[in-house]
Amino acid sequence: MATTVETSGADTAVDATDVNERIRKEIASSPVVLFMKGTPDFPQCGFSAQTVAALQHLGARFHYVNIFEDDEMRDALKRFSNWPTYPQLFVKGELVGGCDIAMQMYRSGELKQVLQAAGSI
Repeated sequence: MATTVETSGADTAVDATDVNERIRKEIASSPVVLFMKGTPDFPQCGFSAQTVAALQHLGARFHYVNIFEDDEMRDALKRFSNWPTYPQLFVKGELVGGCDIAMQMYRSGELKQVLQAAGSI
């Protein structure tokens, strides 16, 4: 026999607030935070791998979040940041962008400057 559980709109709002608070805590945990697929040692997509490689090549200290470990956060972060893809790089609490932007900034030298200003390198 199947059981149906109803939730009110208020419960959904609380859940969204909880996950948004977890996202804020992750972003505040370090000057540089990378939400990525996998880990720096085992990236699970080429874009995450490229972004990690750029950060590591610059010697950046960064915190990462493996979005595959938290489905709720993975879905909510797209709405929170208004950015549809992963990885997502945050510096000093602000979204820098995804792999394409991070790599463009890396090639131009701008990423190094941003990371230096954040105290990450």
